[in-house]
Amino acid sequence: MADDNKAKAAELKLQGNKALEQGNTEEAVRCYSEAIKLDDGNHVLYSNRSAALLKCGKYLEALGDADKTVEIKPDWGKGYSRKGAALCYLERYQEALEVYEEGLKLDPKNQQLLDGLDDAKKHLTGPAGSQPVTNPFAMPDLFVKLEANPKTREFLKQPDYRLMMEALQKNPNSLQNIQDPRIIATLGVLFGFETMGDDREDPMPPRKQEQASPRNNKQPTKSEDKSLSSNQKQALEEKDKGNAAYKKKDFAAALEHYQKAADLDPANITILTNRAAVYFEQAKYDDVCIEECKAAIELGREHRADYKLIAKACYRIGNAYIKKEDLTNALAFFNKSLSEHRVPDVVKKANEVEKLIKEREKLAYINPELSLQEKEKGNECFKKGDYPNAVKHYTEAVKRNPEDAKLYSNRSACYTKLMEFELALKDCDTCIKIDPKFIKGYLRKGANLLAMREPTKASVWYQKALDIDPSCQEALDGYKKSATAENSDPEAVKKRAMSDPEVQQILQDPAMQMILQQMTKDPNAVREHLKNPQIAAKIQKLMEVGIIAIH
Repeated sequence: MADDNKAKAAELKLQGNKALEQGNTEEAVRCYSEAIKLDDGNHVLYSNRSAALLKCGKYLEALGDADKTVEIKPDWGKGYSRKGAALCYLERYQEALEVYEEGLKLDPKNQQLLDGLDDAKKHLTGPAGSQPVTNPFAMPDLFVKLEANPKTREFLKQPDYRLMMEALQKNPNSLQNIQDPRIIATLGVLFGFETMGDDREDPMPPRKQEQASPRNNKQPTKSEDKSLSSNQKQALEEKDKGNAAYKKKDFAAALEHYQKAADLDPANITILTNRAAVYFEQAKYDDVCIEECKAAIELGREHRADYKLIAKACYRIGNAYIKKEDLTNALAFFNKSLSEHRVPDVVKKANEVEKLIKEREKLAYINPELSLQEKEKGNECFKKGDYPNAVKHYTEAVKRNPEDAKLYSNRSACYTKLMEFELALKDCDTCIKIDPKFIKGYLRKGANLLAMREPTKASVWYQKALDIDPSCQEALDGYKKSATAENSDPEAVKKRAMSDPEVQQILQDPAMQMILQQMTKDPNAVREHLKNPQIAAKIQKLMEVGIIAIH
């Protein structure tokens, strides 16, 4: 049954692709949507629908699909490309830039990501390359944002307010002629002046600017008073009493006031999240705090509450899961919070948790016994000349035991056979870093540098191998080969060396010029100069590129 669904989804995907190529975007969206119903774990379907929605001008929906693509397949560059494009259409260029940069960490040569990054940077023309201040009323999702906020949602019910918004969308200059307090409130919503924080303490402190002006500290204005029922006003009074008790850590009194507030105004989800904060402080994470926040989210959806309040509830659930050391669920709810409202502090917290999850997974995966088994499989493949599969087994062995230097040495040998010299050198460096006395790391690096036609550098590493074991025949042979290759065309070696900016800088240094002249007259003088680490490093560099030789 599952295979049949996937086959039907694949067919619908092809139909969607064809419709998209023909410019029939609505049909493409329909086909992709039907396909997703049959195969909702297929990241390509969400990616394709995101592209179709962009062409339909449905930018927020396109962003949602792009988010889902990245969630399902976080190592796929195209998902980040789709998300960046949607953010650019929404004129959220700073966020787009961050998304493109995140994608390029996974796929540095992805041209779509590179082009998108350049495009986002071109629009960041504000101070210090920041997002420029544009007409806030011209954003494509203006009415969606206004509808999402409880205050502006009420304004939209007033015909003159909607007309004002439409006029400002077309001509923001008319703003100076409008003296209406509703406009100030609207600008606060559009620019995000209203914060996620309230007037209580929070398990994770809000940003300083949010602490400086907590939203709920403000007394309701007369216009707000008129819009509140008697029960709602009483509920706010009880909530304020609860907040005061919370600050004093009188949790029993706080819960009593919050309960009275909830009875008076059952639709106010802030009361539930405040009550959840009390349970958080009481360490009642699983049974009460999380359930209270989930109830707040459900209530918020039902009453179309401000997305920032829903984000707050998701964030608090994430914090509760951290206390329970359930990092997977914590990350899931932090991401849900970010999908409702993006706040830098929450982004940072989510990144920290994600990093910790990966580190724990990495540590949990370590198993020296299984590593040894994979190493033996890799050795067998290497003997047969099956280098790609040998790399596969050695890589698995490395994951199982990342501190075994021999594994990197073995994989380096495979990469050398496959002509992947840069990867081979990287493994050699890791091998040497883990075990500086393991001679194979130096021998492998010398062999790779010889294969890359870098005999001067190769001779340095063979010499280091001889420092460990002066009788090592492989190191002696490698050193001789390097010297022979160097001497075969000394002029070419020097010419190539002189094109190195670092070498040019060393040779132009008056102090180094004096030292080199002294060395030509008195070869023994070099020993004294080598005691200075900075000079020793410069002499080492000149030796590596073949400019000088010390016998």
